[in-house]
Amino acid sequence: MKISVRTAAAFAVVAVTTLGGAVFGVAHGHGDEHEAVYGKPGDPKRPARVVQVVMREADGQMLFTPAQVRVKKGEQIRFMLRNNGEIDHEFVIGTVEENLEHMKAMEKNPDMEHDDPNARRLKPKASAEILWQFTKAGTFDFSCLIPGHRQSGMHGAITVE
Repeated sequence: MKISVRTAAAFAVVAVTTLGGAVFGVAHGHGDEHEAVYGKPGDPKRPARVVQVVMREADGQMLFTPAQVRVKKGEQIRFMLRNNGEIDHEFVIGTVEENLEHMKAMEKNPDMEHDDPNARRLKPKASAEILWQFTKAGTFDFSCLIPGHRQSGMHGAITVE
């Protein structure tokens, strides 16, 4: 069963809205209802700094290299993703809380695949990219949410200054 992050988020929005809570870090009242607290999809017509991220397994761990990225508020980043591992991995940008919550959903639906503006799932030896603009200062998360991967070390931090 393949469910995109967007579809899962839509279900979550309905559930959270019904309960009267806030929606997964989506900014409200700031003009762009599609902007999350960790930013928004980048504009391909604007320049972007390239950050290469490699996914792999080593010594019983699953890793991103680099595991720390520093960004200036407003900066646009073109994440060039490469899975050098032997199994599928993914790269999901979000808040720690949002990614941990989505990780629980992935445990129930491990075949869920991501191809959203802030997430990509890659087969071994595959490449992809994410173009993202970081519009607010803070520390945000990137994780592989395939069951067991984040717990094996596959997560990192994006610090927006």
